Amino acid sequence: MKIHDDKINAVFYKKYSSFAIYEGRDGRNLVPYQTYETFREKDLDKNFVIDLRRWLQNFQFDEGANYFSLIREINGGESFNMVCKIIHIHEGAGNEWMAFVWDGTDAPPSNILQKLEDEMHHPLPLHLESLPLPRDTLCSFPSVGTVLRVVSQDIENDNLRLLKTGEWVKLLNLLCEVHAGLWRCVLTPFTKLRYTPNEDRLKLERQRLYDERLSRSPQSLRRMPFWSLPWPSQVTEVDGDDDDDHAIFLTLMDVLTSSEVTASFKCVVRVIAAFPWQAKDFCFPAGIDRIRLTLEDSTARIHAFLYAEDGVKFFDGQSFVKALESKLNALLGVIADNDGEQNDTRRNPPWVQVCLKSQSDKLGSRHYRIFGTKLVA
Repeated sequence: MKIHDDKINAVFYKKYSSFAIYEGRDGRNLVPYQTYETFREKDLDKNFVIDLRRWLQNFQFDEGANYFSLIREINGGESFNMVCKIIHIHEGAGNEWMAFVWDGTDAPPSNILQKLEDEMHHPLPLHLESLPLPRDTLCSFPSVGTVLRVVSQDIENDNLRLLKTGEWVKLLNLLCEVHAGLWRCVLTPFTKLRYTPNEDRLKLERQRLYDERLSRSPQSLRRMPFWSLPWPSQVTEVDGDDDDDHAIFLTLMDVLTSSEVTASFKCVVRVIAAFPWQAKDFCFPAGIDRIRLTLEDSTARIHAFLYAEDGVKFFDGQSFVKALESKLNALLGVIADNDGEQNDTRRNPPWVQVCLKSQSDKLGSRHYRIFGTKLVA
């Protein structure tokens, strides 16, 4: 044992050191799951493991005055501590690791800092990773609550890949950032990672909040984004009533992971981008042509399309460019001047109701279209 920079370190010397790693306090096995080639187990080692496990039963780290934030309390550009569950560990390009974490709460909606016209050449991304995750991976994600990305960025370590999926951890001194309206957390040189025992108070509190959310009454509100409560804006109306098949609001993660290829959904989302972005390009002699809208909620982003009669209904039969522009601005959270020009790049689109229908193409890829929805703003 040595002291370096006022910290105690265990130093391993290859010539004469050895090690064995056992399961922690919840373990029952006295056989190490990893050893160095020179390790030779003794009865005394087993006694040490038994004593350590017994001691750990009531041991609590002294966390001082540390405050652990919920994901719904994060702020961009600030450091914070978090208690969360490891949902997935992902290796990206260039050996870059990313952890997907969750605590059952919804990250706050961020301002969109992109102009509408930027959607042509620099569309808003649907995810932070370079390639979309496989469908079977997405199906393992919770469908309620934000799954937050954690990256190491410039720190040269592989701590993230050592995390265990399904375990709860405490992450201290994370830096919170927003990229293209998507939240992510970055490890800093001061970040600490610590596994959390099953009976930890903060872990149990987050599970309780999640359980209470899923037992909320009425049932139709249980999966609505936290930030859209008590009810989404009146910018849109959808067909149907409380007795139809789409009365219960679902999340976009529900939509992405649905086992039914062809299905209909009712969601509460923000519309953060449109392409084409100019209303004059919407109309053709046959009516509304194809328009791609980018939708987001607390769980995911997707592209959804408006076609033909669904597009006509969406814009309430309007064909005048000025009227279409006014409706589109209300939907996208655009503040325009008297000439109709966007005078502030910051946008905070309202929460709106939409009906979505999923369908598959010849290659098996799923696509989504908006139907039964009318823009009334």
